[in-house]
Amino acid sequence: VGPWSIIGPNVIIGANSVIDSHVVIRSNTTMGEGNRIFQFSSVGEDPADKKFSGEDVWLEIGNNNIFREGVTVHRGTEVGGSYTRIGDGNLMMSYAHVAHDCIVGSNTVFANNSGISGHVEVGDWAILGGLAGVNQFIKIGPHAMVGGMTHIDHDVPAFVIVSGQPAAVRSVNTIGLERRGFDKATVKEIRKAFKILYKRQLSLRDAISQIEVLAADCPELAPLLHSLTTSEKGIHR
Repeated sequence: VGPWSIIGPNVIIGANSVIDSHVVIRSNTTMGEGNRIFQFSSVGEDPADKKFSGEDVWLEIGNNNIFREGVTVHRGTEVGGSYTRIGDGNLMMSYAHVAHDCIVGSNTVFANNSGISGHVEVGDWAILGGLAGVNQFIKIGPHAMVGGMTHIDHDVPAFVIVSGQPAAVRSVNTIGLERRGFDKATVKEIRKAFKILYKRQLSLRDAISQIEVLAADCPELAPLLHSLTTSEKGIHR
């Protein structure tokens, strides 16, 4: 633990973690092993929600995460289930923000100044570009990518790249999938599903039905189907 850092009550920090100087871990925070928090970060702070009035709420962080300079992460609210949760192996670059009641998976990247509002869910391996902003209650699917300076106000399905102002769906995150070990045959099936969803002018219900047929022989499409069938805010399309 570096100099001038403050660690408040009910904080548990796992082995082999490094807390640099000028870090505040406010309270009610549990961290796993091997985490690194760089200077001027604020972790486990009270939620920035007018409904919060001092309830006993928490932040849970997994293992081997990196929080670069100036990152802010807030605890949950009682209305939202009392927990903010972050998985393993995530990289939060400088000044990224995770608001109250968010659920962040594992191996994500939040580039500089990107931020997610309250109650947002971010799937494994998703990437948020610099200055990207995500509205409340949005879901970002696994292996999705949000371009820099993009405002997200609808759900982003798994495997999809969304970028621009206004936000628009661009393509499948092919390079990201290949880097993570998806074979060419699987990527080809994902691209077929993308065309069904975005190129054939089908209703969402009909697109889901056709993708379900593909998924019978390609179980790797399950995250995409989950993104589509569980969306409550509607998808970027």
